Amino acid sequence: MSSDIQSTFISSAVANATVISAAAGVANNAALVLTASPYIQDAARKITITSAGNDSGISFTVVGVDSTNVAVTETVAGINAGAATSANHYSSVTSITAVGDPAGNVSAGTSNDINAPIFRGRFRLKGMYAVNTATAGTVTFRETNTTGVIRLQFNTLGSASSSEYPDIPDDGILFLEGGYLDYSAVHMSSITLFYA
Repeated sequence: MSSDIQSTFISSAVANATVISAAAGVANNAALVLTASPYIQDAARKITITSAGNDSGISFTVVGVDSTNVAVTETVAGINAGAATSANHYSSVTSITAVGDPAGNVSAGTSNDINAPIFRGRFRLKGMYAVNTATAGTVTFRETNTTGVIRLQFNTLGSASSSEYPDIPDDGILFLEGGYLDYSAVHMSSITLFYA
């Protein structure tokens, strides 16, 4: 008897404020220098733009590809001596350009907010194996896209490197138009998902 069960493994590093672009001065209306072009993420995640000075009067244009493989352009408002976070989850970043004159060094990096595709078609989630971090949190499964209907949620355990096998009913959980996993790298180290 053959099985139609497939699996996918999802894991990502914790946030890094300079992994996309190292801290450096940026000229008026100029692009940040990316560490790779395009910069490809380990998983689709929100990005951060960190300003050393007061950039609350300017913005940054981010161009890339989101977790659903769609090209996106977003305006991220600058802030005063801190990190601004994108609204979109990016699987890759093509460019980040200042709209105005940054007051000091600017860097770009990754946040812990991740949205990873499970499968981009109809499937049933049959099982999972998750490895926890030291901090508990909620993992969310969404249908269709990053803001789609929530089909399942579970809480991780706050116990580093411990594992859990959340129970799923025999018939599985149906995702009609693809499924995406929302989580923070602070709350979960990795997860293996089984689906058909």
